[in-house]
Amino acid sequence: MTESQNSFNAKSTLEVGDKSYEYYALNAVSGMEKLPYSLKVLGENLLRTEDGANITRDHIQAIADWDASAEPSIEIQFTPARVLMQDFTGVPCVVDLATMREAIKTLGGDPDGVNPLNPAEMVIDHSVIIEAFGHSDSLEKNVKIEYERNEERYQFLRWGSKAFSNFRVVPPGTGIVHQVNIENLARVVFDNEGVAYPDTCIGTDSHTTMENGLGILGWGVGGIEAEAAMLGQPVSMLIPRVVGFKLTGSIPAGVTATDVVLTITEMLREHGVVQKFVEFYGSGVKEVPLANRATIGNMSPEFGSTCAMFPIDEQTTKYLQLTGRSEEQIALVEAYAKAQGMWLDENTPEAEYSEYLELDLSTVEPSIAGPKRPQDRILLSKAKEQFRKDLPNYCSDEVQEDESRPAVRMDSEGELDFDEADVDDLYNSSREGHGESAARGAEGRASRPVTVTSPNGGEYTLDHGMVAIASITSCTNTSNPSVMIGAGLIARKAAAKGLKAKPWVKTICAPGSQVVDGYYKRADLWKDLEAMGFYLAGFGCTTCIGNSGPLPEEISAAINKYDLTATAVLSGNRNFEGRISPDVKMNYLASPIMVIAYAIAGTMDFDFDKQPLGQDQDGNDVFLTDIWPSTEEIESTIEECISRELYEADYADVFKGDEQWQNLPTPEGKTFDWDESSTYIRKAPYFDGMTMDPEPVKDIKGARVLCKLGDSVTTDHISPASSIKPGTPAAQYLDENGVERNDYNSLGSRRGNHEVMMRGTFANIRLQNQLVDQAGGYTRDFTQEGAPQAFIFDACENYKAEGIPLVVLGGKEYGTGSSRDWAAKGTNLLGVRAVITESFERIHRSNLIGMGVIPLQFPEGESHESLGLDGTEVFDIEGIEEFNNDTIPQTVKVTAHKEDGEDVVFDAKVRVDTPGEAAYFRNGGILQYVLRNMARDAA
Repeated sequence: MTESQNSFNAKSTLEVGDKSYEYYALNAVSGMEKLPYSLKVLGENLLRTEDGANITRDHIQAIADWDASAEPSIEIQFTPARVLMQDFTGVPCVVDLATMREAIKTLGGDPDGVNPLNPAEMVIDHSVIIEAFGHSDSLEKNVKIEYERNEERYQFLRWGSKAFSNFRVVPPGTGIVHQVNIENLARVVFDNEGVAYPDTCIGTDSHTTMENGLGILGWGVGGIEAEAAMLGQPVSMLIPRVVGFKLTGSIPAGVTATDVVLTITEMLREHGVVQKFVEFYGSGVKEVPLANRATIGNMSPEFGSTCAMFPIDEQTTKYLQLTGRSEEQIALVEAYAKAQGMWLDENTPEAEYSEYLELDLSTVEPSIAGPKRPQDRILLSKAKEQFRKDLPNYCSDEVQEDESRPAVRMDSEGELDFDEADVDDLYNSSREGHGESAARGAEGRASRPVTVTSPNGGEYTLDHGMVAIASITSCTNTSNPSVMIGAGLIARKAAAKGLKAKPWVKTICAPGSQVVDGYYKRADLWKDLEAMGFYLAGFGCTTCIGNSGPLPEEISAAINKYDLTATAVLSGNRNFEGRISPDVKMNYLASPIMVIAYAIAGTMDFDFDKQPLGQDQDGNDVFLTDIWPSTEEIESTIEECISRELYEADYADVFKGDEQWQNLPTPEGKTFDWDESSTYIRKAPYFDGMTMDPEPVKDIKGARVLCKLGDSVTTDHISPASSIKPGTPAAQYLDENGVERNDYNSLGSRRGNHEVMMRGTFANIRLQNQLVDQAGGYTRDFTQEGAPQAFIFDACENYKAEGIPLVVLGGKEYGTGSSRDWAAKGTNLLGVRAVITESFERIHRSNLIGMGVIPLQFPEGESHESLGLDGTEVFDIEGIEEFNNDTIPQTVKVTAHKEDGEDVVFDAKVRVDTPGEAAYFRNGGILQYVLRNMARDAA
């Protein structure tokens, strides 16, 4: 650790038990005591890392003198204590580090010098796909398939864990990265060779903010930014505005943590918190258990804030005790927080905030959110009504008569058959043994009933609104014992009444850690969940990330042939279009308890207040209220079945892995032996031809529009993710390299191969490029006569061949969603030089700069529509070269030349916000900047 200049004489000694720690006391700087908790963490960070150059006395004073009402304008350099990765985003990080080891040799440096300087930990959790479900061997089968598909990647990661110092890997099958983080990896307060300081952590996944519930300042960044942080590069940022969110009251009976977080998400997204810190305070905070705080923190990207902080208090130490942290560590956390004025109790003075919101927890009502955005909260009592309002946006059918009902059959040999066969009675044909039909109550809304015969001979009727996937998934909720125990108890009560999930519902239970399996076993809840079809299917990030796997063939065929609007219900944090399953159009977030309820209902066209879920053994109607577990039942089960010993046992040797992991053949050596035939891991191209001094940046001349996009284009729309569709450029590449269709795996699993990833960029099936009529990865290729429609990748190859640069036009909130580095990497590799939008979300804007792509905004109040841009123009952008003068131009001149000779001219705002970002842009990207500095230091 580099010694601080300590210009405020802040270094002090903290005695905890029989041990002494050095720490940098905030009370050495007047003004620090009144700051919000999150800014105190930043203030300590600057005190401890003051070097007189990047971090000066003036920066520290600027934090102490923070003006709550001011707009952010002062740049600081934040040095996180550690970096957290998951394997989708982490694999390319390790690929880049391995490539940097070779690249630094050409610049005269030492490959052994390329190591993480700050602790870096990866949890392999994003590679499991739910192929098998609904059976006792589902977990075993899915793990087997995961290893078969990902052996190359896992061998590479094992090599990295041995070759790089300060880098550790949690093997697959352990749990979801953010849940493993809060349950085991998080320190809360670091002890680094006797120096105590707050645990701060950035991660390569936007839901890193789950740790905010533990009082840990951190957020998601792109992989490229995380790599730089691992290599000792601080994160450049502006001192933010802090939104104070006051909590009062207590959560009422029948309301879950999920309902609370969906309410908070709606409030904060409506308020507007992009690029702001959110901090919770007030008397209600102590009423929020740590697991609920983590659930709220996890959803920070959904409301758009940088982080969503809770302070350290007795709930924090209680959780640390439960999850098996040492007594010495717990004592340090409490003593340090109290010494620094970071401990919350009844005597803690209220900080001043930039903006204020308030929620009385007692007013929260049961809710879900959807059908495509987390912030679109729907009261459960209004869910059916809202579904019917939204349905016309996803289908245009008229209500059909029974006799027009088509059918899908699968014979005993697995062959599908489609016909227009009549079925006697729509409701009776699907009621036998299954409760109400999915189509029941379809009157007054679009309806297209389809009768399906499954391989086992069962017959049922599907219609718009059918629940195709019901998934207990995601660290957001599976880290929370109250909702997970609640799910088990509602399953128990439903099973006792003879209820079952509908046969067309793919039921998934994929908890975020093995602890859940432990307490389900202790409470004997698995038999009840399995009675509902919810067998253990994996420990990892599944449905949220699009890893829910394929639907049964006959159901998928019916959905696609007859264009049924299927739905998914999941206990997750993301429900964007095209994310959950290619067969599902409408996606809803709900608590694990409601996931069970919707699996039983089988349709979103359902009113839980008025419609029975089915009948019990005596023929009596059973309503949701009849099987809803009481707060007392949930709490008593938690008390009886969840203990410190569960966590200690599951995390006793978290980095060891099972026999499959331990027996993987692992390459040796300080540099990686690249296999040119690999379709998973390829040497990164970013440093090819790199020289010690960067080439001057240039203005853009003669650019074409690759994509013209609307509002709320997410990183899911841009970045390669989910399954690989046959016939697309990514699939064509795999075909050419001898990969069978069954072995395509997912785009996310192939993030270590830039050839696959660039072909999957802007290829999401729901992306609507306004240059063409067809959704998906298409554009117009202006290098060809008549500018025909083409795959985006194929057009980009033609543009590159002719030396034509590209631009992307977008609307509001461009880049919403996860911190996907490939959304920026792919953009760069396709030849895009500039992205011009109405507004950006924080992470993606930063990532574009990190890859040398300039983010620009239309003039205030203008858009590509208002300016009359249709995407056929040729663009010139002047003023970028001012960066070569060590300045940041406020605007650049954009001239769009139309085909008829008319020019559209406007000044675009340059969204390179800090000198640090400008340095990255001048170097062609953040990694090039870091590598050059490492080479100079070595010289």
